[in-house]
Amino acid sequence: MVRRHELSDEEWDVLSGLLPRTETGRPRRDDRVVLNGIVWKLRTGSAWRDVPERYGSWRTLYTRFRRWALDGTFTLMLQTLQAREDAAGDIDWLVSVDSTITRAHQYAAGARKKGQSPQPSAHHHALGRSRGGLTTKIHLACDGRGRPLGFLLTGGNDCTQLEQVLQQVKVSRQGPGRPRTRPDHLLGDKGYSFRKRRSYLRKRGIPHTIPERADQRANRRRRRSNGGRPPAFDTERYKQRNVVERCFNALKQYRAIATRYDKTRESCEGALTIASLLMWI
Repeated sequence: MVRRHELSDEEWDVLSGLLPRTETGRPRRDDRVVLNGIVWKLRTGSAWRDVPERYGSWRTLYTRFRRWALDGTFTLMLQTLQAREDAAGDIDWLVSVDSTITRAHQYAAGARKKGQSPQPSAHHHALGRSRGGLTTKIHLACDGRGRPLGFLLTGGNDCTQLEQVLQQVKVSRQGPGRPRTRPDHLLGDKGYSFRKRRSYLRKRGIPHTIPERADQRANRRRRRSNGGRPPAFDTERYKQRNVVERCFNALKQYRAIATRYDKTRESCEGALTIASLLMWI
């Protein structure tokens, strides 16, 4: 019987074929039990020590999670699954980009070592301090069906990261050829309406639909003929940008993502990668 917050048989059938195999060493604890414990923890937002005993020792779950997050196992699993979907023609390359804020719990801040300044460590682990306290910003690119293609973590007080998040979109080919990195079309909100970013997209040959901000329209009209023509904008196509909002809503069904409890960037990225994997399945 599948319990609440555990992997379904369909999800396990897919994940079991993506897990790394070991030929030597002591046999590890059953992968499905361990992954069920990790997913239960991420969905509920509980502390590792509070994971039910039916999943085994919490130390085993945490060690496996950290190891696979640090060595790129979760990332490789996601890339392999995306490559399969792309080979089957199941990826809609109408890509939407956006960012969202997650509040960082006090557990995520960690303790400062004696004599150490907190700024470098906080920046490295994507924590930013604003009026609301410590926050992390998730920059995301998703396909036309609302599934994550790539994401990036920064401090919550950072601005949009269009170029950087598009660099995270790398869907490998199952045959020869370089990974696919360029969308057929890009959708973004007014936060991405900057001349530098539009020039970057044109340079890469990426058609885009991004609305012009009111101050930019007013400035262009004030300059009359020197202001240039307004950028093209497809109202009907822009309506499809809501998929990225639905993608964020799905990710934040995991309470460990809706509120950040992990101290390190790597653990936070690991949680996002697991949630993305299950969304692709």
